[in-house]
Amino acid sequence: MEIRALTYKGDGLADGPIYAAQTLPGEIVSGDLEGQRLLNPKILTPSADRVAPPCRHFWSCGGCQLQHASDAFTAVWKSDLVHRLLVDEGVRTEFLPTHVSPPRSRRRATLAARRTKKGALAGFHARGSEVIVDVPDCQLLRPELIACLPVAEALAIAGASRKQVLSAALTLSENGIDIAVRNGKPLDGPLRVQLAHLAEVHDLARLSWEDETIVTRRPPMQRFGAARVMPPPGAFLQATAEGEAALLGDVLDIIGQATHVLDLFAGCGTFSLPLASVSPVHAVEGDSAMTAALDQGWRKAEGLRAVTVETRDLFRRPLEVDELARFDAAVYDPPRARAAAQIERIAASSLERMAYVSCNPASFARDARALVDAGFRLGHLRVVDQFRWSSHVELVAKFTR
Repeated sequence: MEIRALTYKGDGLADGPIYAAQTLPGEIVSGDLEGQRLLNPKILTPSADRVAPPCRHFWSCGGCQLQHASDAFTAVWKSDLVHRLLVDEGVRTEFLPTHVSPPRSRRRATLAARRTKKGALAGFHARGSEVIVDVPDCQLLRPELIACLPVAEALAIAGASRKQVLSAALTLSENGIDIAVRNGKPLDGPLRVQLAHLAEVHDLARLSWEDETIVTRRPPMQRFGAARVMPPPGAFLQATAEGEAALLGDVLDIIGQATHVLDLFAGCGTFSLPLASVSPVHAVEGDSAMTAALDQGWRKAEGLRAVTVETRDLFRRPLEVDELARFDAAVYDPPRARAAAQIERIAASSLERMAYVSCNPASFARDARALVDAGFRLGHLRVVDQFRWSSHVELVAKFTR
């Protein structure tokens, strides 16, 4: 059969529909059919865009979907995906050049770890499987994170049950590795002592277990503009420093010399704190621990304009039109779930300028339609590929009226 296109998950799509992983448009493939999926597809006629995967783990690991495609193909495919979604909504815009993060640049990742009869195994899940694949030569992660595979294994030996897969969220900070663990055994005295010892042995900056910080040996700081922030354990951080810089550069350009800026879904201050070097900012975030970290980061920084913070669930209690009237520019960076109620208020407001940062092109396209209908103009858009070799698409867009 011939692969006609790629789905938004990166699978090849043939007539039927039939889905085939690790294939490309135009390829002729064969294999065993199970339902609507072609198993272990054999490439009879390869695409000119097919390349040798740079990582030896690609065929078994589920962390990447597109290492078999050239970088040029992937960049165009991701831009085309956003373009098609916008066209479906009747919206058009200018696309700026795609920014792609380099290999081995991911500064955060979540490893799976499981106890075994001989010890433990840590890595990423195989595609569509609970099997864990060891990835010592991963081409995605910063070397400092790859070096933590033995740490995750040690944590599983200490605190995982034989039936449960441990989740270890790793973040590279200015002062070392910050690890937040989920799905472990309930904490007791001996386990706390053992975990604190592991943090010492492996020189971790901070180690957290479920909702409790076991030890902070050094504050795991992140720098946002002129401010240094200590995020709560497991807090959101842009996946790569290069991707964050690309997003921030466009956000700063879009917001310009605004009089008073609103940052919605502000997190720990990725955009709020750099923007405060130019304008006063009001940062709104639903997680109180993140707003507290943002506030502390601002208070300890020098040379910034006023930053006020508000802990508020923007899904259930969006900022109303009269509240939005205080601001002449906004940054909007929602999670994957669409915050439709907040977009409705923004559309009905007098807001003149907005930088929209999105990790979900489908919900972005629906929001773009609503904003354009309300008088906004979608000025330009840039795809920012922080999740290299994956089907994940991020973008930053300019709205004005």
